[in-house]
Amino acid sequence: MKAYLRQTRISPKKVNVVAALVRGKKVNEALTILKFTPKRSAPIIAKLIASAAANAENNFKQDRENLMISKLSVDAGMTLKRGLPVSKGRWHPILKRSSRLLVELSPVVAAAESKNEKVKAKKSDEKTEKPKVKKPVKKAEPVNS
Repeated sequence: MKAYLRQTRISPKKVNVVAALVRGKKVNEALTILKFTPKRSAPIIAKLIASAAANAENNFKQDRENLMISKLSVDAGMTLKRGLPVSKGRWHPILKRSSRLLVELSPVVAAAESKNEKVKAKKSDEKTEKPKVKKPVKKAEPVNS
């Protein structure tokens, strides 16, 4: 259950700030957070998450309430190189950056089960360890000089 967005004309540095807010959250919670986030990239990410949720509902018959954002990656896309002419025939470069976004959704149940398996495995390891036995400390005999 993935959705891609390529060549969005906004810097990946700016998009990543908003993406960090919703990583690992449930879909409905993430969309609510993005609705009230006053950044230019918030509606872009919200639309992408909604698209991934629609893909999950239509193609994989998943319920929207049971989905969480398992992966949200922001990478640099192509950079448009422009310039600003300045005095003495020189120019200052202007880099117009773009972003590539990837959203992967997974069911919440699977994530909770894997977490429980890790806890059970850790507990079983603790039970199999041998208890540490303290060795008695020998008292040093006083030296008569």
